[in-house]
Amino acid sequence: MEIKVLGPGCPKCQQTEKVVKEAVSEAGLQANIEKVTDILKIGEYGVFGTPAVVIDGEVKSVGKIPTKDEVKGWIR
Repeated sequence: MEIKVLGPGCPKCQQTEKVVKEAVSEAGLQANIEKVTDILKIGEYGVFGTPAVVIDGEVKSVGKIPTKDEVKGWIR
């Protein structure tokens, strides 16, 4: 599983990355979690708000910090 957290490094982006890592850990799954800070790369996903979460190439969340339960639902 490939998970990308898109954002320039703002506090909301950092919190989103933390929530994603905690959700994956609590679910007992293995995933490659990557932080993408390059604005051009973020734009390639068609995302114009951050933070954003992309799982296996599919944009799941834009412009908000998802809850752990939301992330767990996406990764099941």
